[in-house]
Amino acid sequence: SGTDEKKIIEVLSSRTSEQRQQIKQKYKALYNKDLEEVLKGDLSGNFEKAVLALLDLPCEYEARELRKAMKGAGTDESLLIEILCSRNNREIVNIKEAYKRLFDRDLESDVKSDTSGSLKKILVTVLEGTRDETQQVNAELAEQDATDLYKAGEGRWGTEELAFNVVLAKRSYSQLRATFQAYEKVCGKDIEESIKSETSGDLEKAYLTLVSCAKDCPGYFATLLHKSMKGAGTDEETLIRILVTRAEVGYPA
Repeated sequence: SGTDEKKIIEVLSSRTSEQRQQIKQKYKALYNKDLEEVLKGDLSGNFEKAVLALLDLPCEYEARELRKAMKGAGTDESLLIEILCSRNNREIVNIKEAYKRLFDRDLESDVKSDTSGSLKKILVTVLEGTRDETQQVNAELAEQDATDLYKAGEGRWGTEELAFNVVLAKRSYSQLRATFQAYEKVCGKDIEESIKSETSGDLEKAYLTLVSCAKDCPGYFATLLHKSMKGAGTDEETLIRILVTRAEVGYPA
């Protein structure tokens, strides 16, 4: 007897993450089996991946994705950047706790040993999860930060990335938007242009992700979704990850 996939989609996609956790517990109580294990036996391919992702707590799913990105030879830096540079303080804390719970490992230590140089520094700063989350904007601070960033990028890049790390990982999103406007006045070009001309590779990607999320977080994920479906073949993993983990997120103004 085949699995009623339509029914599975109907039930899981119309429930919140919390309700899906309750369904899992209820299933275990009624049938003494893990719903995931039962479905694993019946489903396959991307549909199985999507269903299992829906049954996971978002923070646990993200912790698994991060572990996968760092396990074995080579590290998927893009995935580390996408997850860590776009989450708020609470989400960072939840992911760190889930990572410890699932793998009995420390996320920060793993990130430190799997990345190096400037990328390591910014990811470790982001992992502190101490971004200011208030809405007030301090215009003086915005101008000061803009000047510091301008000086940091002015041909002396490398020694001064600390300024970028502190500003991009610690200031509130509304404060950052004011800083980016001030930066354009001071510098005559927007912050993204400067980052692109002064950095490259994974560090550039991390900085641009932080800027993009500060400017428009839903827009950042919409762009990722668009890219995952563009051209020949769909990047199902990215598609599933974003739809499952970001579906219930309320974004700050």
